[in-house]
Amino acid sequence: MKLNLLTATLLLSCSALYAQTVEVKDAWVRATVPGQMGTGAFMKITAREGTRLVGVSSPAAGVAELHEMKMEGDIMRMRALPILDLPAGKTVELKAGGNHVMMMDLKQPLPKGSSVPMTLRFKDAKGKESKIELVVPVNAVAPSVDAAMHKH
Repeated sequence: MKLNLLTATLLLSCSALYAQTVEVKDAWVRATVPGQMGTGAFMKITAREGTRLVGVSSPAAGVAELHEMKMEGDIMRMRALPILDLPAGKTVELKAGGNHVMMMDLKQPLPKGSSVPMTLRFKDAKGKESKIELVVPVNAVAPSVDAAMHKH
């Protein structure tokens, strides 16, 4: 039921152009505890035509950025990404330990079961900008495929 509601919310809030060319699936934000000032958001994004994810924002955070994590020698490093390429027809996964959305300076704790508004901004090969407005569920861990597929 929650998955159906989330899907409907995502579809209704997408701009007309990007509702047809960019699809966001399995979006979630990691729950926080009181005093925690940052967390990650994760999702799968598929663009029908090559485009770029050029920004992200959320009223739940003072700062929301695209980040990457990768090993440099034996040290895991995280750095901000100005853009994320979305090749045509290829699903790009934002996940823990890899590319993700970093939400910092959180306005309040994000408990499991709540939701977070988020805006993704895109720029296509012709320079046209668009955005998708999401309402992303907060979970302690990634939703399992079995739970997402379970229906009553």
